[in-house]
Amino acid sequence: MQFDDDAELDTSEVQDARGGGIPGGRATIGGGIIGFVALVLGLFFGVGPEQLGLTEGGREPAADASSAAQVAQICRKGADANARDDCRTVAVVNSVQDFWRAEFARRGARYPDSRTVLFRGRVDTACGAATSAVGPFYCPGDHRVYLDLGFFNDLRTRFGAGDGPFAQAYVVAHEYGHHVQNLMGTLRLVQDPQQGAGSNAVRVELQADCYAGVWAHHATTTPDERSGRPLLTQLTDADIQDGLDAAAAVGDDRIQERFQGRVTPETWTHGSAAQRQQWFYRGYRTGDMAQCDTFR
Repeated sequence: MQFDDDAELDTSEVQDARGGGIPGGRATIGGGIIGFVALVLGLFFGVGPEQLGLTEGGREPAADASSAAQVAQICRKGADANARDDCRTVAVVNSVQDFWRAEFARRGARYPDSRTVLFRGRVDTACGAATSAVGPFYCPGDHRVYLDLGFFNDLRTRFGAGDGPFAQAYVVAHEYGHHVQNLMGTLRLVQDPQQGAGSNAVRVELQADCYAGVWAHHATTTPDERSGRPLLTQLTDADIQDGLDAAAAVGDDRIQERFQGRVTPETWTHGSAAQRQQWFYRGYRTGDMAQCDTFR
């Protein structure tokens, strides 16, 4: 996975809130075991912590002045994205949104941007307050993706995913798949808590995996709005395998077997390892979001 070294990054699409603490509010998810159990049993790659009743409050993410400027100061070029995790996130967000803007325009629609908020420890959102324990998530209330970069270490060490950079890109692209679903009205199908292998909650997650694959299919050919040439210049078979490994690592069956010693499909919220791989690869192979209808 390689970005154009000379490409200009648009840091306005990423808000860096990793500095000081978040004023006010109180997250109801504790750290340690309670938060981690919440993570592995239901919220991994979710569409917002409010679905499990794990949050309260909600306000604009805050950051101190030095933190807010960190990404803007450091992540200027594609070369920075090739060297740093936070800058790679900026580049992936830029690439993903370049694609969806173009795809929506091709379909005669407008794609409103979604910012990614980088935080550390805890954050307040329009969906409520959350801690890092909930993993990456998309909040429909403010149309933003929330991500603690420490999650990628957990993905490797606790869940057994590979350490290739495309595993990180897959996570980000999946969350932007939820933004696309929100714009299209699909997320309304999971407003009520649901579980089970055939539930709409699972179907929404698998569709987001498929949308991530659709972006990957087009990532090296979609022109970047700032330069007119693709921001992502190289995506290899090994990169796609990293994405598939990450998708499998966060399958409900893998998580349940690893952390509770048994598989209970009636409690699934995100789909099995095989399903997540299948739908990501379907999107990647076809490059067509119309092939991502997980509800049929």
